[in-house]
Amino acid sequence: MLPDPDQIKTAREALARLDPVLAQIHAATPPFPWRSKPGGFPGLVRMILEQQVSVVSATAIWNRLEAGLGRVGPDEVLALDPEALKAFGLTRQKTRYIRALAEARIDFDALRDHDDAAATAVLTAVTGIGRWTAEAYLMICDGRTDFFPAGDVALQEALRAAEGATVRPSEKALYLRAQAWRPHRGVAAHLLWAYYASLKRRGRFP
Repeated sequence: MLPDPDQIKTAREALARLDPVLAQIHAATPPFPWRSKPGGFPGLVRMILEQQVSVVSATAIWNRLEAGLGRVGPDEVLALDPEALKAFGLTRQKTRYIRALAEARIDFDALRDHDDAAATAVLTAVTGIGRWTAEAYLMICDGRTDFFPAGDVALQEALRAAEGATVRPSEKALYLRAQAWRPHRGVAAHLLWAYYASLKRRGRFP
């Protein structure tokens, strides 16, 4: 179940007490909803498509894939050879990743019963699903509230801008920083995403 506005507000206030930089961002950022996307096999395929490309490009490829397959499921993916999948706009690498996911036959209903560490391990055991993809999926598609995908460039840039630093923090440094934000790391991520979006609208980022 996704956190409601009151739960997000309470978590934001706790984060503001924990970290002066998050307090600054909290004060400058209006309320926001929890990001949510459909999960399961199709949801994870979309996450793979979104790796290292723009949302617009990933959406265009997804639309072609969905139209071509009719239903984006493991059987439908494996029914086509790699060249046929590439014709929808997938790279050779992402074709391999999506076929590997189809072959893995993950039980997404059972995945919801796993704790965070076990669920992450199940996903990252599949070729092409790294830590960022697994964490983003579990937070956005499963609604888990204590994930922080520190490899996300927008999160790194938001914190860099808030601190007035010239270099954004590394993934490792940001993971360590986020440990202090438990058990509200997911709300911290949403807060930083919202802050990044507001700065981008004002032309602070290209």
